[in-house]
Amino acid sequence: MSRFGLACRVATLALAFAVLAPPHWVALRLLGRRATLAPMLFHRVFLRLFGVRVTQSGTPPAMGEAALVLANHVSWLDIIAIGSLRPLSFVAKSEIAGWPVIGTFAALQRTIYIDRQRRGATATVSATMGHRLAEGELVVLFAEGTTGDGTRLLPFRSSLVGAARAALQAEAGRGRVRLQPLAIAYPRRNGLPVTRSERSEIAWYGDMELAPHLMAFVQGGPIDVHVVWGAPIAFEATTDRKAATAAAEAEVRAALRGVGVGSRPPPPVSVSPARPGLDLHDPEVAAV
Repeated sequence: MSRFGLACRVATLALAFAVLAPPHWVALRLLGRRATLAPMLFHRVFLRLFGVRVTQSGTPPAMGEAALVLANHVSWLDIIAIGSLRPLSFVAKSEIAGWPVIGTFAALQRTIYIDRQRRGATATVSATMGHRLAEGELVVLFAEGTTGDGTRLLPFRSSLVGAARAALQAEAGRGRVRLQPLAIAYPRRNGLPVTRSERSEIAWYGDMELAPHLMAFVQGGPIDVHVVWGAPIAFEATTDRKAATAAAEAEVRAALRGVGVGSRPPPPVSVSPARPGLDLHDPEVAAV
């Protein structure tokens, strides 16, 4: 991509933000969570401008159905890819709130921040997430706790999965909450399988410098992103959150193996995921 082409795309993206952000901010003040269209549109504009194609498979939650989404995390691009599909919010580290530009985007996405340096932060964030779930929202948690290089799946952390229990406590009539495993992979670039050497142009992890990474991203050509919605897991008041998290990790690992990454075999788990398409209030749904 030439400098002129990049400048035109950035200018178009800035124009889209200028058009969408002010009315969205007002709508957030007036409508709260129901103001969800603008972030999806902005993400889709970005994907179109920079040649990112998102495909999905599996059975996502029905529109308006609450779910705590447990996803793997490869890149900042994950947020744009997932955010283009459904109205939702993310859980992120509190430092992002102070980042130039990105902090503004995160606020408009109604991001839930966690201060990992503050004791008791997990309980506070779980309560906030639980309230969102009780209100019927989709909340995305990158359960690895950090980004990886895209070639392997890091262990899922279970601490914030307690938000599902907080949702049950916030809404006494709710019997179960849906835990939704979600796998995100970057299998192809320029129509060819992504090689290990190319993953640093997509994955952003460790102490990688952001500016060179972004330049490699825009110069490298079109990217295919594949999102896999795994089988939902029913979470009840008595569910072991560690077992539920292990089940979600196994689902994501199996999905990544299906698209050619994360080939290490899944660990054994003693839980039964709910079958896609079943009502999580139905007694036939297997509890964890």
